[in-house]
Amino acid sequence: MTEPWRDPLLPVSTRVADLLERMTLDEKAGQLAGFWALPSDPGTPVAPMEDDSGESAPGLDDIVAHGLGQLTRVFGTAPITAEAGMERLASLQRQVTGSGRFGIPAVAHEECLTGFMTSGATVFPGPLAWGASFDPGLVRRMAAAIGTGMRRVGVHQGLAPVLDVVRDYRWGRTEECIGEDPYLVGAIGTAYVQGLEGAGIVATLKHFAGYSASRGGRNMAPVSSGPREFRDVLVEPFVRALREGGARSVMNSYTDVDGVPVAADERLLTELLRGELGFGGVVVADYYAVSFLQTRHGVTGSRGAAGALALTAGIDVELPTARCYGEPLTELVRSGSLSEEFIDRAAERVLLQKAELGLLDPGWEPVEPGPVDLDPPENRALARLLAERSTVLLANDGTLPLRPCRVAISGPYADDPRSFLGCYSFPNHVALPGDLGLEIPTLGEALTAAGFTVTEDDPDVNVLVLGDRAGMFGRGTSGEGCDAETLDLPGDQASLASAVLDSGVPTVLVLVSGRPYALGTLAERASAVVQVFFPGEEGGTALARIISGAAEPSGRLPVSIPRQVGGQPGTYLHARLGGHTDWSSADPTPLFPFGHGLSWTSFTCSELSVDPVAATDGAVAVSVTVRNVGEVAGTEVVQLYLSDPVASVVRPQRWLAGFARVELRPGAAARITFAVHADRTSFTGLDLRRRVEPGEIGVAVGRSSGDLPLQGSFTLEGPVRHPGADRVLSVPVEIVPVP
Repeated sequence: MTEPWRDPLLPVSTRVADLLERMTLDEKAGQLAGFWALPSDPGTPVAPMEDDSGESAPGLDDIVAHGLGQLTRVFGTAPITAEAGMERLASLQRQVTGSGRFGIPAVAHEECLTGFMTSGATVFPGPLAWGASFDPGLVRRMAAAIGTGMRRVGVHQGLAPVLDVVRDYRWGRTEECIGEDPYLVGAIGTAYVQGLEGAGIVATLKHFAGYSASRGGRNMAPVSSGPREFRDVLVEPFVRALREGGARSVMNSYTDVDGVPVAADERLLTELLRGELGFGGVVVADYYAVSFLQTRHGVTGSRGAAGALALTAGIDVELPTARCYGEPLTELVRSGSLSEEFIDRAAERVLLQKAELGLLDPGWEPVEPGPVDLDPPENRALARLLAERSTVLLANDGTLPLRPCRVAISGPYADDPRSFLGCYSFPNHVALPGDLGLEIPTLGEALTAAGFTVTEDDPDVNVLVLGDRAGMFGRGTSGEGCDAETLDLPGDQASLASAVLDSGVPTVLVLVSGRPYALGTLAERASAVVQVFFPGEEGGTALARIISGAAEPSGRLPVSIPRQVGGQPGTYLHARLGGHTDWSSADPTPLFPFGHGLSWTSFTCSELSVDPVAATDGAVAVSVTVRNVGEVAGTEVVQLYLSDPVASVVRPQRWLAGFARVELRPGAAARITFAVHADRTSFTGLDLRRRVEPGEIGVAVGRSSGDLPLQGSFTLEGPVRHPGADRVLSVPVEIVPVP
């Protein structure tokens, strides 16, 4: 007779309950940790390794006898082929299932922020580029392609997307974020989750919560955000990605918030995440975050105590490998210092997810190694399309688009294909020497292929390529641990730009970066300025198509471009006194605002219509007509902003409430209608409860947060409401062509 836990026809809860009853304490604890199969000679480490004892790390044989929760980055740690990774993963899985009494496989997880992070896999544009596209549907398609490749080789879980809202551009991990507005981050991040989960891969939301608000933009520095900013800005994208996206995993933030490390904060990981937001999946630790409670935060004095703090707070699985869970935890249980109920709680969550993934089913076998193409033509086409749609034309005096001519390409990244890739791309993250494992055309190569003559002598136009080289922990100018002291262009790039601009030759500035940089007067002196945010392996081709006019620059800024190098904080999402005022000589007004971006054509936005009144539990319709008044087809991104002139707490001057990408032929028009529920005006009140207040709400529609020609308002009537996590989170859009 089949044991109930092995019967796939029974409810997963019934199966897991039966399995837990059969397990010993050690076997349950075995499900709560990962194992990192590091190579004997890893070369340059991908991150600082946590080792406070000088002892060698235990091997898989040492920990697998009681079972294993996860296998860490079998593909994404060393430069191996996809087929070799499949062989390694299958071997490790057979070792896991062949040990212990139950033969339960491990969940295999990998990074997938700019694509499946393994050698030879497509490197897609980075998250800031997703935000710049303002195109959730395209991001969903990209994530589905990423997930399909991961599933094909036996991976179960992806450590993406990053839902941290940008608060300080100096933070090195800005490049991993989608943007500086929680609505945009929520919309794009949710689409990514839907694509990944739809492909059968568990999406992991990170980093819950507050990581991007660290003091001074320094990695892992303390966070001093107040409770309203924390909930209304930093947590808000997670709410949508959990409820509408269906993400099945969450990863904690490294930081401490007001003195409490998130990894040890039961209020965040249990009361808020599970109690209020209703999350029912698995919380995994960011790498070594549990150990950091002892070694970095100093809130406990031993590994076991660190493990107990994290487990009781709500972290179910310790990653990347077992240090503080496993034996340190079981010893505390046996001594009576820790209740076994916490082990049971986490083990149940892990096993429920394994059951959903089919890992408890009889006859499970690892994916057999075989030839696999992780960079097929359809992936490259998708990567190029996203790179094009995320390209932002900041300024243009008519020089662009160029017709084939003599072009001089210069700058530190003119012929460096790595400059198109983020820090979580495989070539940059694992620091591959020489061969990148992919075909990545440089901008010069792509322009030559497009019919331009690339020359150093008597050019008609200069194309100056500036920006970042992504890396890890000081090995780049952008990326994890690569924080900036100012927002000046790295090194001598500003001086180089000034010298090239002084030449008198029309100059196109191309910025390829992981954060916005202060451009000062450089943008005013250039003939055109193009901004891309790590556009991936097809970045060179996409840029050449934009420069030549074969494609349209339809991206919009997901972060503002500051004017001055010290203009922090510079995000548009601030209160009235957070912008330029008569009370301070410092002016944080950006050079180019959030949402800005030009096109090859011109648009008008007119005929604003706003329902005048709605109940505090009702909705209003906001409609505008957008028309292409230029001579070529183009795409406009219509943006809707709200404001709250009088509220019980200080509110942002304006906030993004909705957007619509609209493609129009010359002379064509469309009527755009936003359905705005009163919940989109809600905020955290004095009592720390979310509330919708009656009163006037301002409406503004236009091309960016700084270009809003259409202004109106509506009035909310009725009592104060206190919506919960089931509140309306999005603003549906209807697009109807009009004569």
